Amino acid sequence: MAGNRAATVVRSWAADMVPAPGPARGLAVLTVVQSVGFGLFLSSSAIFFRTSVGLTAGQVGLGLSIAGLAGLLFTVPIGKLADQLGARRPLLAVYAALAALFTAYSAVGGFAGFVTLACAISVCETASHPLRMTLTHEVFETDARVKVSAQMRSLFNLGFLLGAAVAGGALSVGGRSAFLAVILLTAAAHACCAVLTARLPGRDGAAAAKEAADSEGETAGDETAEDEDAVKALDGSKRPRSGLRDVRFVALSLLCGVLELYQPILTVALPLWIIGRTHAPGAVNSVLLMVDTVLVIAFQVAASRGAETAPGAARLLRRSGVLLAVCCLFFALTQDADAWVAVPLLLIGTAVLVLGELGQAAGSWGLSLHLPPPGRQGEYQGVFALGRGFQQTVGPYLVTALAVHQGRLGWVVLAALLLVAGLACPPLTRAAEKTREPAKDHDPEPAPSH
Repeated sequence: MAGNRAATVVRSWAADMVPAPGPARGLAVLTVVQSVGFGLFLSSSAIFFRTSVGLTAGQVGLGLSIAGLAGLLFTVPIGKLADQLGARRPLLAVYAALAALFTAYSAVGGFAGFVTLACAISVCETASHPLRMTLTHEVFETDARVKVSAQMRSLFNLGFLLGAAVAGGALSVGGRSAFLAVILLTAAAHACCAVLTARLPGRDGAAAAKEAADSEGETAGDETAEDEDAVKALDGSKRPRSGLRDVRFVALSLLCGVLELYQPILTVALPLWIIGRTHAPGAVNSVLLMVDTVLVIAFQVAASRGAETAPGAARLLRRSGVLLAVCCLFFALTQDADAWVAVPLLLIGTAVLVLGELGQAAGSWGLSLHLPPPGRQGEYQGVFALGRGFQQTVGPYLVTALAVHQGRLGWVVLAALLLVAGLACPPLTRAAEKTREPAKDHDPEPAPSH
């Protein structure tokens, strides 16, 4: 009986992991191909720039910081373009551009060329995530969007592992030829992504514009002429001229960015903490990264249940804040601890971090998919990406300054920051939903399907 139950659980898990035939399956292939390319390049690029191009560590860091800022500047404009044209065509153009830009890296010979290409690649890579989320919104029904996003994240981690493994082989070989092979494989992966994107379904610009116009027209059409001024005032309050002026949505994106500090905690703070503040062996860091990746692949889909509505997504974010705060306290306990104490605490803390990570990812998808006004998904996805940009820009320095430099006290401060961010999500989400409720009150009943 126990064996049968275990087999049933495994079959259910496998069914959740494998995307359904059709658009979800096509998007899955696209995600794996892109993540393989991402894993290839990210795992070897810093060494390539140092040893082959001849840049200093300071130049690499400065160039990538400039590139990160360039990417943030274009997320919202590209999102607006997706609202006008549909998401598929801009996404296809982004992948085609990335294929050409990565190929051009093979000819870089100095800092100026490196910065120029890094900025262009950052613009395209930063835009690709909101564009994929917008495409997910266009192609899939409401109750399937979060699950599809969860499946894509699991597959992305799987592809990243494959790409990193191939990059590891190139690093062991060494030499400029091996690095050039990695760069050209990365370019080829993005060229394949462009071809795969062209085969996906999508909504054209006319349909997107019609949805936005219908949404606004139906709301106004149900009002009498005497109430016209009130309707306009109400419409202005729920549909700001720019997504950047939707204060509650921007605040939620920043809170999600704060909760996404789990990323630099895992990849920046913990490695430095282990070798500098504990007596645990440095190799345990690789084990922690493997634990994180494997658990995300295995449980992201299951952990996304509950994010099918905005309030449910906000509750996942609240739970994420609590869990991430707890993991920081576990890490704080390892200061100056012997290996036999530090290693188990680090493993437990990482497991708790993964639980918080899973909830943060699902909750973020839920809010970014459910809260944008009709016809403005691309623009609002671009706005929501600013929270991730905050984490990528400020996160490494923040977690290092707090956790690594301040020790236990820094971990406690970081735990408090994460806890407050998580607890603030549900009330702010309720406030954001209230600004959209008048539109629902005036919307006509959906026409019956034939």
